[in-house]
Amino acid sequence: MVDKAGNYLVVANYFGGAVESFPIAKDGTLREAASVVRHTGSSVNKERQEAPHAHGVQLSPDNRFAVAADLGIDKLMVHRFNAANGVLTPNLAASAKVAAGAGPRHVAFSPSGRFVYSVNELNSTVSGFACDLAKGALRLNQTISTLPKDYSGENSGAEIDVLPSGKAVYVSNRGHDSIAVFTVDEAKGTLTAAGHVSTRGKTPRSFAIDSSGRYLVVANQESSNLAVFRIDPKSGLLSPVGPVFKTMSSPSYVGFAN
Repeated sequence: MVDKAGNYLVVANYFGGAVESFPIAKDGTLREAASVVRHTGSSVNKERQEAPHAHGVQLSPDNRFAVAADLGIDKLMVHRFNAANGVLTPNLAASAKVAAGAGPRHVAFSPSGRFVYSVNELNSTVSGFACDLAKGALRLNQTISTLPKDYSGENSGAEIDVLPSGKAVYVSNRGHDSIAVFTVDEAKGTLTAAGHVSTRGKTPRSFAIDSSGRYLVVANQESSNLAVFRIDPKSGLLSPVGPVFKTMSSPSYVGFAN
């Protein structure tokens, strides 16, 4: 992701198990990396967690910390980010654990930065953390399933995002082919399951919420379509808008241009 000032790009490398930062030139091109931070370790799933796999990274709203979800080591890795020179360094409180074999994939901050949420790909859960804004330290608050209680099929978690108002969290389920909706206790940051909506396609790998918090667009990878949903500003619930849009091939990412 691009930092708040628009000067640096911070990326996660799945196969390299590292997080890097790159200066952005005035013409939009990238310069040589300002820093590379490599993760170490492994976890219990021998096929997917034989080594570090940094899958996604997000910068805190105050532009001071980069939190990376590392699927391979079942940790959220916290790095300090220097906005003046783009350099990443390991934070003093360097990591927070999820359950063994959970496989954290992506993370999202609440608008205030007080809470961080991780979608765990391998066990279809969301882990919520309280964030110490001064130290960047994460404390596990809760882990909750992304699936209905009566679902027994295969599934993997994919994308996660927080409504700009902070009132709801959304997660995409590949297998159940749904968006799980959670309401947020704004004081504690804890989640309550509020329901599931079909993504109107197969394998929702990615979705995005527009900056106004009015619409959510899902990219269904295996059915090659995009589906649009209207967001209820009070409840956070989703309702489909219009027909689905067919794409040329399997979409793996969708985002809104500023």
